[in-house]
Amino acid sequence: MYTYKISLNTIQKQTELLDINKKTCENKTYSNNKTNMDENDYRNLQELCVIRPESIYTVPLLKLIKEAQQQHGLRHGDYQRYRTYCSSRLHRLRKVLHFPQGDRKGFKKREVTLDNLKDEKFIYLPLIQAERAWAYAMQLKQESNTEPRKKFHLIARLRKAVSHTIHLEYICQSPLCDARTKLEAQAYSAWMQGTLFFELQEWKQASEKLVLSQTIYEKLASALNEDEQILYKQRVEELNPNLRYCAYNIGDSSAQQDLLNMRSKGGKSELDALIAQTREKQAASLLEVTWRGRTVPVRLEKIRVFLLAYQGLDASLGKANDCDAKLSAYETILLDCKEAIQSLKEDLAAVAKTKVDVQTSQLGSQQYLLSYLTFLRATLTIDRNLVMVEVFQKNFAAYQSGESKKVAKPQEGVKLYEAIVQLSGELQQLQGMENDKKFQNDLELLTKVFKAFRCYYMALTCQGNRQWAEALALYQRAETYINQSEGKKLGDSEFTKYSRVGQDLAHLRSLVNSGKCAAHAQNILGVEDINAAMSGLSVRSKKSLCLRLDEFVEDVSLTSATPNVIKLPPTMAPVPCKPLFFDLALNHISFPSLAENMENKKSTGAGITGFVKGLWGWGGKK
Repeated sequence: MYTYKISLNTIQKQTELLDINKKTCENKTYSNNKTNMDENDYRNLQELCVIRPESIYTVPLLKLIKEAQQQHGLRHGDYQRYRTYCSSRLHRLRKVLHFPQGDRKGFKKREVTLDNLKDEKFIYLPLIQAERAWAYAMQLKQESNTEPRKKFHLIARLRKAVSHTIHLEYICQSPLCDARTKLEAQAYSAWMQGTLFFELQEWKQASEKLVLSQTIYEKLASALNEDEQILYKQRVEELNPNLRYCAYNIGDSSAQQDLLNMRSKGGKSELDALIAQTREKQAASLLEVTWRGRTVPVRLEKIRVFLLAYQGLDASLGKANDCDAKLSAYETILLDCKEAIQSLKEDLAAVAKTKVDVQTSQLGSQQYLLSYLTFLRATLTIDRNLVMVEVFQKNFAAYQSGESKKVAKPQEGVKLYEAIVQLSGELQQLQGMENDKKFQNDLELLTKVFKAFRCYYMALTCQGNRQWAEALALYQRAETYINQSEGKKLGDSEFTKYSRVGQDLAHLRSLVNSGKCAAHAQNILGVEDINAAMSGLSVRSKKSLCLRLDEFVEDVSLTSATPNVIKLPPTMAPVPCKPLFFDLALNHISFPSLAENMENKKSTGAGITGFVKGLWGWGGKK
């Protein structure tokens, strides 16, 4: 570990110049006695005492910085890109302002002074120089994790940034700048100095500077409108973790819990680093852990840090305001648990590869520790999934009742409970827990409870797909699981926190019964929406008695003074026309032959004369 000492001669000189300038502007009058100063000094003081015009420069430093950072790399943590942007911006500004540092012959350093402050863009020069040095320092901080020697260069760049910020504060004290610009320059300078002291681990001085910066930003936020307040309030919140960490290192015992609470609210990576440093100091005392009556040593640092974080999980969950905050806390602790398990597996693999004889008991203790960590990972995942189930059930109930338009399908519930059932199966196969009957019985009971809920949501999914027979079978399977687990209690202390899940079985039984009836009716009727079909039925009817003689309807009006027997006058009804009858059978009747009943007339042989007489009616009898 390296120790760094800073020489603040440059900072002190700039501060002294700033104090002289303040006194000069406040007094406004000086003695004409020239005995203690030469003519040049006197002339310089007279120039400083000239009454300047009213403040005309308003430079929102924090807004300019944040916009540049978000647009040029810091949205993704790319400090090198931001540093390159600052260099290009400086070159463009000096070209526009005709303020180059030298000529073709050589380099000549030129700094902004009160005399050449003729444009507000001159204020940008020390600001961007400070940002460039700070960005380089943050880039080196990322690289110093693997290259510790870069820590020295980091400190040097921060010193340079502090020098530029003090010079910026000195310039902004000019009467040409308004009060807001002066305050922002003071806050920015104090923040940069606090950052330097923080890296040097000089906690008291860092805390003083950061508190000063935070106070100024709070006052600025209260004086601005609502649109501009947001940026300054965010800056105030960003300073809280560093302040609490400084307080913790100074000796404030309550600061450590405040840091843990800040992380549960979704802090940034810098806060995670501070938390890691805090836990590493306390993890040194956590050398062993006891689980189910057996104590095993903890050798790895990552496991100690995780176990320390696990001890504070209940406090973090107790302060969580909603389900999202709880899920964030679970995700953070599960990530730490995963890293701890991975480090222990790597350690066990390394021990297995070595040919050095290792005692069996020692190796068994580490395997037992691995089982304990696996148990914690599984139970924490179940807890997180149950929170997700709670959110799903609220959304699903709101969607079914029509209160919410957000689609919530029962398949989501199936996936969540399927994951919980798989985790329960992993716990039953946990190494070292095979012969623990109490442990196994409680896990078996919990598995049946979770399977009951899974079958219910699977049945709802089948109903949505018009699979009535499958839905009815799943309802019956869910009812079987409920009968096997209802009324039984969890005896193991590790699983008593899931007792509330067993208490929901009564409500689940009612849902299963109603769903089973609906699935049975849908299977018979073939109706997709049984609720809509049943809503059209009515026990009472408005039809008159003469129109419903073949139906039984309970109608109280029949025994009243105005019974609904018949409607008078009756309604007009269409009547068919008188039918026309056609003898269609005649075409299909075959009549008998009458040839036998007819007389056979014989011809008389009259010849042609007779034929003519017969034709004209001659010769007939009169």
